Amino acid sequence: MSSEIRKQALAAVATKETRRSVVATDITEIYGADVFNIKLMRDYLPKAVFKKLLTTIKNGSKLDESIADAVANSMKRWALSKGASHFTHWFQPLTGSTAEKHDSFIEPDREGGVLLNFSGKNLIQGEPDASSFPSGGLRATFEARGYTAWDPTSPAFIKQSADGATLCIPTAFCSYTGEALDKKTPLLRSIQAVGLQAKRLLACFGEEVSGRVNAELGAEQEYFLIDKSLHAARTDLIQTGRTLFGAAPAKHQQLDDHYFGSIKPRVLAFMSEVDQKLWRLGIPAKTRHNEVAPAQFELAPMFEELNLAVDHNMLVMEVLRQVADLHGFVCLMHEKPFAGINGSGKHNNWSLGVAGLGSLLDPGENPHQNAIFLTILCAIIQGVDRHADLLRSSTACAGNDHRLGANEAPPAIISIFLGEQLTDVIEQIEAGGATSTKSGGSMKIGVDALPNFPRDATDRNRTSPFAFTGNKFEFRAVGSTQSCAGPNIILNTIVAEALDEIATVLEKAKPEEFNAVLQERLQTIIKKHKRVIFNGDNYSAEWLAEAEKRGLPNLRTTPEALSVLNAEKNSALFEKYGVLTKAELHSRYEVFIEEYNTKITIEGGLALHMAKTIILPAAVTYQKSLLDNLVKLATIGIVNGSAGQKVVVEKVGSLIDATVTGCDKLDAALNSEDSAAVIKAMNSLREVVDQLELEVDDNIWPLPKYSEMLFTY
Repeated sequence: MSSEIRKQALAAVATKETRRSVVATDITEIYGADVFNIKLMRDYLPKAVFKKLLTTIKNGSKLDESIADAVANSMKRWALSKGASHFTHWFQPLTGSTAEKHDSFIEPDREGGVLLNFSGKNLIQGEPDASSFPSGGLRATFEARGYTAWDPTSPAFIKQSADGATLCIPTAFCSYTGEALDKKTPLLRSIQAVGLQAKRLLACFGEEVSGRVNAELGAEQEYFLIDKSLHAARTDLIQTGRTLFGAAPAKHQQLDDHYFGSIKPRVLAFMSEVDQKLWRLGIPAKTRHNEVAPAQFELAPMFEELNLAVDHNMLVMEVLRQVADLHGFVCLMHEKPFAGINGSGKHNNWSLGVAGLGSLLDPGENPHQNAIFLTILCAIIQGVDRHADLLRSSTACAGNDHRLGANEAPPAIISIFLGEQLTDVIEQIEAGGATSTKSGGSMKIGVDALPNFPRDATDRNRTSPFAFTGNKFEFRAVGSTQSCAGPNIILNTIVAEALDEIATVLEKAKPEEFNAVLQERLQTIIKKHKRVIFNGDNYSAEWLAEAEKRGLPNLRTTPEALSVLNAEKNSALFEKYGVLTKAELHSRYEVFIEEYNTKITIEGGLALHMAKTIILPAAVTYQKSLLDNLVKLATIGIVNGSAGQKVVVEKVGSLIDATVTGCDKLDAALNSEDSAAVIKAMNSLREVVDQLELEVDDNIWPLPKYSEMLFTY
C-alpha cells in the first residue's frame, strides 16, 4: 500500500549517513582545472594562433577560421590529458535545458588500430538533428538538418564522471536555413547590439573604447533539497517538480528561523562538493546559505561577462542536481514546489562595463563619470517603461505563475526601484538640473566596541521586480528554472534602443551645446517615463491601484504575458537591432505557449490520477474503519460514545463526495483543452484533498507530508 511506501521512505531517511567528499586544500590549484581557459590556451597554442583567438575572445571580432585546426589539435591534446574519450557540441535549445551529442575521438587507421582525431571542422561545426527540438514552426518534422557553431567567447570544458570524461564545446544552434533555434544565438546578438550602442554613447562623451562594452551578469540561484526516499514516494514531484497536493504544516517558515541559519551537516557536505565541482569548471561560486523556506537554499556567483555567466548558470543547475543525487537528495528547481511557503527565483543582476572605465552603472567620483552614469540610467528607465510588457514576458512560465506576487517575489507589474538618493537626483534633473546629492551618511550602532560604518546610498527593496542595488540592476522576477538568456536578450535590446536614440541626438549636438542638449534629452526621458519608478511596497493593494492609474501593464498569467511577443512593435524592435527576426520571435511564442499548455495538461492529468487511485482509496479505507467501529459499538449496545464519531464519518464522507465531484470537473476541464479551466479545477480539487489530509488517519495517509519533506533531512 502507498502508506507503507511512505513509512519505508521515512525509515530510509533516518538511516542516511552524510557523504564525505574529498575537499581540495588549495582552491587556487583546482579552480578552472577542467576549463580550456586563456591561461591554458597561452601554454598550448602557437603564439600567433593564441593572439588571433584572444582578439576574438576579448574584442568580439570575427574568428579567423584558418586557426581552427591548430586550436582543435591543442584542445584535443589537453582533453586527452584529462581522460576525455569523447567530445560534444554543448548547446541550449528552446527546451530550457542544455543538449549534447557525444562523438569519440577515434578513427580507424585501416590497419586494425585506431587514431585519435579532432579537426578544426569538428570544432567549428556540428550537425545535430534539428527536427526533434522545438522550433515553433521554423522547422518541419521532415526537415532535419541543423548546425551547431563554436562560440569561442565561452571556453570549452571537461565534464567529469565516474565512467570517463567528455570535452564540451559551447555552441550556438541554428537551422539549415539560418534561423536561431536556441537561446545563445539571440543572446550573443543582443550583447553585440547593446555594446555597439553603448560605445556610440561613450564616444559622445569623448570616451573612445577600443575593445568591447560588456554586458555583465551575476545570477543567484535558489533551490530546494528533499530526501530522495521521500521524493520517490511523491508521483507529483517526480513528474512535475511540484506538489499537486499537500496541506500546510503547523510550522513552516513563520519563525524565520531557517533563513541564514546554521547549515545542517548533510546539506553542508552537499554544498561543499557543489563548490568544488563548480570551481573546477571555472564558475566563481561565492555565496551559499539557507533561504527563507525550510529545505530551501541559495547559491550566488561573482559577476562575469553575460554570455559566459548564462552558460555557467546552466551548468550550476546541472551540478546541483547531480551532486544532490550523490548525497541522497533531490534538488527541486521548480518555482513553487510547495504551496503556502516561499518559492524559488533566479535574481538576475545585470550591468554594463568596459575595461578602463569599470562599471557604467557606478556613479563614479567626478562630474564626467556622473554624467555618463545618469545618461545610461535614464536610458534604462526609458527602456524598462517602454517595454515593460517584454520584460514581463521573459519571466512567463507555468511555474512562475504560482510565485509572482507572493511574499517572496515581485508582482507581475514591472517597476523600477531607485532609492531615495537617485530618485532625488532624477527629480532635480526633471526640474532643471542636478546640483546636489543626498549622502548615504553613516550608521551609528550605539555600541562603543563596534565602529560606525558608511551606509549605502540606497536601501534594498525585496518587493521590486527591477531594483538598483549599487552598481547594477537586480531583476528579481526571473523564475528558478528559467535560463537567464531570455531576460537578458530583452534587457540588452531595450537598453540598446534607448542608448541608440540618445546617442543619435547627442551626435548632432555642437560641442558648445552638448550639455544643454543632454540636459534637455534627460529631462524629456524622465518626464515621459518616471511613472515606472516606484520605491514603495510592491505587494500592497495601494500599489496595484496606483500602477493601474499610471497605466503600467499588469500581465498576471503566462498566456497574457507571452501574447506580447506577437505585437508588431516588439518584432520591429528585435528586427531593427538584429536580435530576432519576426519569424524567430513568433517561434518563441509558439514554443513557450505550447510548453505552458502541455505542462498544465500533464499536471491536470496527474492530479486526476492521484486523486482517483491514491487519495480516494486511502480516504475510503479510513471511512470504512470509522464505520466498522460504529457498527461494533452498536453491536454491544454503546450509543452515547458514538455521536462524535458519526460527525467525523459524515465530514469524511462529505469530503470524499467533494473529491469525486472535483475529479469529474477536472476530467471535464481536461477534455475541454482549456488551460485556465484545468488550473481552476485543479485548485478546487486540491483544496478538498488538503482538507482530507487533515482528517484521515496519519497511518493511512499515502503521501509524504510537508512536515516530513521539509524538515526530515
